Amino acid sequence: MYKHILIATDGSDLAGRGVRHGIALAKALVSKVTVIMATDPMPLSGIALGAGWVPSTEELADYRAAQTRFADEILSRVKAEAAQEGVAVEPYHVADSRAADAILQTAAAKGCDLIVMASHGRRGVERVLLGSQTAEVVAHSGVPVLVVR
Repeated sequence: MYKHILIATDGSDLAGRGVRHGIALAKALVSKVTVIMATDPMPLSGIALGAGWVPSTEELADYRAAQTRFADEILSRVKAEAAQEGVAVEPYHVADSRAADAILQTAAAKGCDLIVMASHGRRGVERVLLGSQTAEVVAHSGVPVLVVR
């Protein structure tokens, strides 16, 4: 049914539920699996920029290195968890990107035919204020999206 599943994670406990579900599904279907984690660009506030602060090349490099270490740690954990279930995964880190953009672009580029991800299920003002990467993926994906709560 699904030959290549893209599983999204941010390392949270909630995302872990989506990861476990995606791994179990991949095992049952004998599907190829790519696990993606996106890390945001360095957050820059308008106040800091307005005050004339611009991050140095070294600060940007330190931030990116920390984000890469963070992603590598999480992806290694997922890879080990999948291996325990007999599922091989390709870990994939997309730096300096919004999660929804990275997920959609990676799914298309790698030919994934299903995306598995978790959602907090926020509604109303909370969703408007915090946004929803999951809702954006569901709205713009060209392939089915399995949302785990």
